[in-house]
Amino acid sequence: TEQTMIGEPVSLTVRKEFPRPTAEQIAAFQGLATGFVVDAQNGTGALDHRIKPLLNEMTFVGPAITAHLEPRDMLAVQPAIALAQAGDVLVIETAGYDGAAVVGDNVAVMASNKKIRAIVTDGLVRDVAGILPVGIPVFCTGVSPNSPYSQGPGSVGLPVAMGGTTICSGDLLIGDRDGVVVVARERIDTVLRDLEVVRELETALETKVKSGITGMDWVQELLDSDRTRYVD
Repeated sequence: TEQTMIGEPVSLTVRKEFPRPTAEQIAAFQGLATGFVVDAQNGTGALDHRIKPLLNEMTFVGPAITAHLEPRDMLAVQPAIALAQAGDVLVIETAGYDGAAVVGDNVAVMASNKKIRAIVTDGLVRDVAGILPVGIPVFCTGVSPNSPYSQGPGSVGLPVAMGGTTICSGDLLIGDRDGVVVVARERIDTVLRDLEVVRELETALETKVKSGITGMDWVQELLDSDRTRYVD
């Protein structure tokens, strides 16, 4: 029997409305190192190590608005820019496609004009000489002159699997030269509380290190215990 479909294939699926972190929650993460935020999440939350800033000094904090792309396609990117709010982080998920760039200098300018805080992608970018003067932080896995198409399908605002974790629109992203960390929106206050503990422990350890210690207290105990076997 002949199979029939209802309607034409959809090029773009969009979720326009989603909750974002409060301005106070976002401000609480300003200036924090990504390592601190990871430590407050039991050592997790960082995207794949290959997603790095074009310049080491690029940093950002902001809520995600997601875009999913098919290989060598960028249809969803400009609709995502159109639907973004000032301060959003444009997250472009490509399933790690590395055959062509998904962001160039003109897209970076449009994102900057929309007051998007940063662009994060698990794909490639191009026109770096034109992107850098724009001043918008761009985090990616690499650079290629190859250009994409705009045919779809794609989505905006829906959850994406990227860099080893899931990102939902409205989740908080923090980026610096070490990489990008995701804090799920519903866990922001919990992570902020745990950050206080991390900060206290880090301050105490820094004080010890600066006083001249060469190792942690437990190291010598381990070396002297029956949990260590010497072979010489």
